[in-house]
This record gives sequence, structure tokens and C-alpha cells, in this order.
Amino acid sequence: MSSLRIAVIIGSTRPGRNGAVVADWVLAQAAGRTGAEYELVDLADFPLPHLDEPIPAKAGPALYSKDHTKVWADTIAGFDGYVFVTPEYNHSTSGVLKNAIDFLYQEWTNKVAGFVSYGAVGGARAIEHLRGVLSELQVAHVQQQLSFSMYTDFANFSEFTPAEMNVGAAQVLFDQLESWAGALKAVRAAALTPAA
Repeated sequence: MSSLRIAVIIGSTRPGRNGAVVADWVLAQAAGRTGAEYELVDLADFPLPHLDEPIPAKAGPALYSKDHTKVWADTIAGFDGYVFVTPEYNHSTSGVLKNAIDFLYQEWTNKVAGFVSYGAVGGARAIEHLRGVLSELQVAHVQQQLSFSMYTDFANFSEFTPAEMNVGAAQVLFDQLESWAGALKAVRAAALTPAA
């Protein structure tokens, strides 16, 4: 089995959210892949308050002062890449996902992200905002993305019924993620190796 670990992060904690069923579908599409292990990370399991660290995360993990930050940091640090499953709220991602991202810096850096979104127009605008945010954190993001419409991919706006074409698109997303995750793992390892 691959040593690469990729988190599928549910980017909503709203009651009645659709993110959990979308994330479960993503994990089902990744089942059996040998290039990486895909694991669920649910923001509902990490009750982070609005950012309450007195020192910016870029200063480094040694200066984290809150237990909830340290638990979140330990979780995120263990992954080589991420699939962000995001709703679109008001032309952007959810506040809870942006807040969770902002808590950390080095734990994200030199890793890779892919995006799966859902919303009235497929959540594409949420992805565009996330791409800008993650670029600032030095997270590479792959080109392939999946965007699900509440009108065509959800029966009654709640039962997830994605079109068959998304199965192949998901495999392209995983291929790109695993390729970049392996390359960036080597980049991180080289940064830790003392110069001769």
C-alpha cells in the first residue's frame, strides 16, 4: 500500500448538510486505489472557534497556544494531500472551512489539493476562492475538479445522484493528486535534509 495519505475534508458543519454524502461518494470512488490512502476528515469532529490564536500561524507550530489548534494541526500534518469537499455559500466556500484553513500554515505547505464542490451552480465559485487561499499557503492544486449541481445531481436537493461521467472524472482527480502528492513529499523531504 502507498505511504501517501490524502484527507477528504468535509467543508461544512451545517445541520442537514449535503457534504457528508458527497464525501462518502468521493471515498467510494477512491476505494481500491493503490496510489494513496484516502481518509475522511470531518470538520464537525473539530469544533474550532473563530480563529483565536494570538500569533499568526505562519510564525510556526511551536507558538500554537490552544489545545484545539494543536489537535487540528496534528491531524492535518499527517496528510500529503487533501480533497476539499465544499459547498458554495454566497459565491464562496463556507466560513467554517476558511476558518479551519486559517488556523494553520506549515501543516499545509508544499502539499497538494483537489476540489469537489456542490451548489446551485455546482460550487465553482467556492473552488475559485479556495484556489487563491491555498496558493498563499503554498499548496499546489490540481486542474481537475468535480462540481455538482443541486438541480441536476441531487434529487429533491438532498439525495445525491451524480451522473455516471463523474466516476471517470474522479479517477482523473485522484491520478493528478497522487502524482503531485508524491512529488511534493520528495520536496518536503529534501527541505529536511541537511546540506552537505
